[in-house]
Amino acid sequence: MELYLLRHAKAERVAASDDARVLTAEGRAAAEQVGKFCKAAGILPGLVLSSPLVRAQETARLVAAAWGGEVIAAPFAASGMSPSVALHHLQEYRRFQSLMLVGHEPDLSQLVAALIGLRSSHSLEIHTATLIGLHLSSFHPGGGTLQFILPPSLL
Repeated sequence: MELYLLRHAKAERVAASDDARVLTAEGRAAAEQVGKFCKAAGILPGLVLSSPLVRAQETARLVAAAWGGEVIAAPFAASGMSPSVALHHLQEYRRFQSLMLVGHEPDLSQLVAALIGLRSSHSLEIHTATLIGLHLSSFHPGGGTLQFILPPSLL
């Protein structure tokens, strides 16, 4: 399976709650740019899973709109997701050849570290709207191969 991880785009700092933070104008533009890049590069996941937090949902919808992709909320991907929980739930989608997960930090860097067999995620920092590509041979720690990490400035 090809697994694409995407950190949500830039969100407002102040909101009624952390869960309710919406994307800034810059964040919306970055999410749209990621979507355009994905379409042009042929990165067309069969499904986009998104954290239920507003900023992740907005990012996922804007990205998937570029190719008409389907977005569903994935409660397991809410802020605070552990690699073991992510891997457990991602197995439910193994029928897809490719999948995108839109989430948060430090959750995504911890997941990448686990998948490529790093002892910790201290050397990984995933900025907003950064796209990561992995090839998964299994849904276990060490079961992934890093294909790319693309910050929005390179898209």
